[in-house]
Amino acid sequence: MTISRRQWLHQAAQWNLALAAPAYALTSSLAQALQAWPSKSVKLVVPFTPGGTTDFVTRLVAIELAKALGQSMVVENKAGGGTVIGVDVVAKSAADGYSFVTVANSFAANQTLVKKLPYDTLKDLRPVALMGMSEHVLATHPSSGIKKLADLKAMTASAADKVSYASFGNGTSAHLSGAAMAQQMGMNWVHVPYKGQAPALADLLGGQVTMMFGNWPEFRSHIQSGKLIAIGMATVKRSVYAPDIPTLAEQGVNIESNSWNGLLAPANTPDAVIERMNAEVNKALLAPAVLEAFQKGGIASLSGTPEKFAQFLKSEIEKYAQVVRKANITLES
Repeated sequence: MTISRRQWLHQAAQWNLALAAPAYALTSSLAQALQAWPSKSVKLVVPFTPGGTTDFVTRLVAIELAKALGQSMVVENKAGGGTVIGVDVVAKSAADGYSFVTVANSFAANQTLVKKLPYDTLKDLRPVALMGMSEHVLATHPSSGIKKLADLKAMTASAADKVSYASFGNGTSAHLSGAAMAQQMGMNWVHVPYKGQAPALADLLGGQVTMMFGNWPEFRSHIQSGKLIAIGMATVKRSVYAPDIPTLAEQGVNIESNSWNGLLAPANTPDAVIERMNAEVNKALLAPAVLEAFQKGGIASLSGTPEKFAQFLKSEIEKYAQVVRKANITLES
């Protein structure tokens, strides 16, 4: 059968409409879903035990997010594996805007440190927003007899096998800073990893480990009360939060260590959700209650765009790759 050009064009138009209808319906449905987001509670995974700075910052920001978004923010602690377990849960979650994870320095370090990550650091998750940063202090229990780096050197020289340092877990900033410092000083200390800062700090307060790089917000009161001794701040120059404590650099070891945290989402989470969440996190960081808590705790606010966070992550991955390779540290999983 022969059809005219006009008939063919008319038929083609009908086919296009038929093909476009499902796509339009899907797009329309997605648009409506995004407009209504969030329509239920949102999960925020913290890959550390409760009580640390990352947990504190996440819960503080979650309160403001719940007010702004009109839905509850459910904070879930999933510690273990140097944060790999909690991160993997979100990396494999539905990219529907209802699952996020707060990561810290270990997320960047694990890219090089862990041989077999169950997720792709740069492909399976996408940056949402940076939130906060805490400076590190190297502290010890008074019973150790250590008050400065010179004392630590002397103790290591006489009993190296008895000197240990705790960390928040394998691959965390406290672990890598301890390893880097040992290397700089030509020392060999026993690393004792924990599932978060809280249990590590508890053992440090009990004198069960020699020392630890820790977040200033959680260590401040213990140092001020004399329960812990500050060996030095791991900052380039004296901290505005602790100006009376000398830096490690002043004592001959160039170590800069801190703990930052930021929010990630599954890779295919819609742009509209990422943009909205980023905007609300940035607003939350400016809320009076958050500003006051950060100021009292010695936490610096790190707001910005998802793109800024992505650039920051890449630089941190490169930085920790050098630290890991230089210290020759490797974890199987």
